[in-house]
Amino acid sequence: MLYQILEFLLEVASGLVAGACLLRLYMQLLRVPFGNPVGQLVFALSDWLILPLRRVLRPKGKIDASCLLGAVLVELAHYLVLWLLGGAAGSVTLVPLLAAFGLLRMVLTGFIGILLIHAILSWVQPHAPVAAILARLSEPVLRPLRRIIPLVGSVDLSPLVALIVLQVLMMVLANVQFNLLALWVR
Repeated sequence: MLYQILEFLLEVASGLVAGACLLRLYMQLLRVPFGNPVGQLVFALSDWLILPLRRVLRPKGKIDASCLLGAVLVELAHYLVLWLLGGAAGSVTLVPLLAAFGLLRMVLTGFIGILLIHAILSWVQPHAPVAAILARLSEPVLRPLRRIIPLVGSVDLSPLVALIVLQVLMMVLANVQFNLLALWVR
């Protein structure tokens, strides 16, 4: 039980920091301003890691590699600590593979969260200050679907379809991860 509690706490902490690093990168790619509550939260959670990394990796063009590296390092540390807590059973070479899957899962989960919050806010409080930011963050995922899926009455079903697609991708990712680990452990 203690291992499960530590695993959960580690998952939450690493998810917040690595998620903030990935959201920072995504907001930079979309040129979303950071002078809003979401941007301030992202800075508060990631500055301690990103700013030192920027001294080593200078941003080039649209991609800030220090944000991506920060997320990767946090996920590597997360799975390394879990490996050590588990008694260092199995090969340490599994840690980078688990971290890569963890990062992909985090990206998919992040998009699911953004889409859910955006959809709920669009129904209950469409003029909330955060609604415009969430709309900009959701748009790259929803735009291709809106070209294909017509409005049903006046209801946009693209967020629902996007959520279904993202959930299916999560299932596929989990299955691939499980099969790779099963092959690796043999």
